Amino acid sequence: MPIKNGLQYVERLDSSKACIWIRGERLTGPVSQHPAFAGLISTQAALYDLQGREETISRMTYASPATGAPVGMSFLQPRTKADLERRRQMMGMWAEAHHGFLGRAPDYMNTGMMAFGSAADLLSDLHPSYADNMRNYYEYCREQDITLSHAFIVPHAARLSTLMKTFEEPDAPRVVDKTKDGLIVSGAFLLATQGVTAEEILIFPPALPSIHEDNPHAFAFAIPNDLPGVQFICRESLAAGSSKYDYPLSSRFEEMDTLVVLDHVLVPHERVFLYGDEHMAARFIEESHFHTHAGHQVLCKNIAKTEFLLGTLESIVQVLGLGTYPQVIEKIAEVIAGLETLKALLIASEANAKPDRWGLMLPDTKPLYTASFLFPKLYPRMIEIVQLLGASGLVMLPGELDFQSGAAAGIERYLRGIDMDAKAKVGLFRLAWEMSSSAFGGRQCLYERFFFGDAVKVSSRLYNGCADKKDYAEQVKRFLQED
Repeated sequence: MPIKNGLQYVERLDSSKACIWIRGERLTGPVSQHPAFAGLISTQAALYDLQGREETISRMTYASPATGAPVGMSFLQPRTKADLERRRQMMGMWAEAHHGFLGRAPDYMNTGMMAFGSAADLLSDLHPSYADNMRNYYEYCREQDITLSHAFIVPHAARLSTLMKTFEEPDAPRVVDKTKDGLIVSGAFLLATQGVTAEEILIFPPALPSIHEDNPHAFAFAIPNDLPGVQFICRESLAAGSSKYDYPLSSRFEEMDTLVVLDHVLVPHERVFLYGDEHMAARFIEESHFHTHAGHQVLCKNIAKTEFLLGTLESIVQVLGLGTYPQVIEKIAEVIAGLETLKALLIASEANAKPDRWGLMLPDTKPLYTASFLFPKLYPRMIEIVQLLGASGLVMLPGELDFQSGAAAGIERYLRGIDMDAKAKVGLFRLAWEMSSSAFGGRQCLYERFFFGDAVKVSSRLYNGCADKKDYAEQVKRFLQED
């Protein structure tokens, strides 16, 4: 089938029999109707509707190489710089629709599968079937418009178990058996953001050490969410309420993070992409250029998010009459400078793109890795600026029901702003509060700090990817040797 619409997305989720635990209870009804997931699913359904509209379909889809039917542009394997631009425009449209607050919108893993599918030949070094499996799964996701989540992290307990005298500790995710039907896998994985609101999950953890020639901790596979033995254990929901006035962000964009537990799950052979070789696991992530292609998509998201923060800050400046204060202007200028830097890095990544060994037009890694290094520092500072400018206005916040009560007259009189009535002003500050000071806002800030790994990994990726630094060092050496 070609691209799906929002209704089809919801129907697929509701028809799934995935084992989902939240607040100590197993979910029994339709997932789309549970208050922890309803807002996000509605938002994501709107994204799928957007790609099929008459006025946007030509910019958000392309003709399937297999059927000619329209498929999502984020699956496109870019062969030219024009293809990169087409991908960027589509990803930018989705990012503008969710204002950058969906870190794991569907185009993130669509892009990841595009990168993995394009580099599938590398897996032939292990077994030809692994390469075929990866290519086939990429095509399956593209043709069926699969909403995919992922888990690339293992819990601390699993990592600690490899420091013991034996590597057979049960806490470490592992293949416990191989059968004629597939691999039997047990273990737990993080973070599986949107695991509950996706149809399938890709599990590709870092390979833990092993004393065995075929490392049982080295594997990658993708499975439907409702396979027997798969459980999703949800954290506490940050969707504080369904009112879009009181909770303008969390009511729409709360992405649930989950612990995924596999208890002797049978993974069919055709869904296994690699097994037994920890070196290939690391090579494949690197040589498929996952972080580069994903970084291109993420930068589109980060630009949309920064634009939305800048718009929120400028709205606060206008409603409070702060535009003549130099210290306020300086803070807003910081955000503008960050935004323009991100935009320039995105354009530079495309302008300096070159074909890779797989025949894909690869964005320049240096601008993208620079953006990945900068944004975890820019975002907390922008949030701090929201707090500094919002000040006490972020604290005294009546709710939607207060405007329908006997207290409404007082609120209307004393909480209005410049050219803005009290309800509109309070709505603005409730947005700023959720963005900067709520549990939802705190999770967003933490998520951005570690989006592509900790600071050491991100900085190492940038440092090791910058080959020019050696040329610059040679330039200094020649200068010092001059007479």
